[in-house]
Formats: sequence, C-alpha cells, structure tokens
Amino acid sequence: MARIIFWEKPGCQGNRRQKEILEASGHELDVRDLLTEPWSRDTLALFFGDRPVAEWFNPSNPKVKSGELVPEQVAAEDALAMMVKEPLLIVRPLMQVGQERLAGFDVQQVHNWIGLSLDSVGPRDPKNCPCVTTAR
Repeated sequence: MARIIFWEKPGCQGNRRQKEILEASGHELDVRDLLTEPWSRDTLALFFGDRPVAEWFNPSNPKVKSGELVPEQVAAEDALAMMVKEPLLIVRPLMQVGQERLAGFDVQQVHNWIGLSLDSVGPRDPKNCPCVTTAR
C-alpha cells in the first residue's frame, strides 16, 4: 500500500474513477485541488520527467481539443509557464509517493509504479475523462 498525494480537478469524473481504482488497490489518498495549488515551473517539471511535452497537456482541455493549442509545438519552458498560469492545461491526475512523482493515469505505468488491483480497472480506460475520445 502507498500513501499517494493525488491532485485532481474537483468534480472530474475521470479523477473520481482513478481514485476508486487506487483505493480498491489498497492505497491511501491525500486528495488535493490541482487548480488551487501554488505551482511553480520547477515543481511541475518533476512530475513530467523525460516524457514528451505533448504528454504533459490535458487532452480534454478546450484549447487542446479545438486545435488552438497544439502541444506538439510547445517548448518545455513555455508549457510549464502556461500550466502555472492555467492549471487546467495540466494532464490529470498528478500523483506523488514520497519523492517520486507521476503525471496522468496510464494503467500499466501506475501498476508498475505502486501496484494496482487490475480487476478493479474495468473496461473503460481510466486514463481520460469519459467525455474524451481516443479517436484521432
């Protein structure tokens, strides 16, 4: 069992489902509001590691969905500055266990990191909010 600091957008159905999976897997959650946290560029960067900048963005954000913002065309420093100013751009959830951090909810990645009861995941990919389509 891990004690996870879990930053969410309050009311997000996707985050609700992710929390259910983590709790069903025996983890303890310290839930925090992603939108009111006083983020800095340096703090946010710790969650993303060496992942491509495009994966840092919330795919359901209206600016991303509309094409107004193209994550693949944003430099890392610019992305961090935008996310500090507008936290809704950040992929959710952000999670921390001890000093280790993770952004997003890729089931296999989370399972490899802290362990999940995979039978609690269900058929719908909990990576995205229910309103997000994976078709391109």
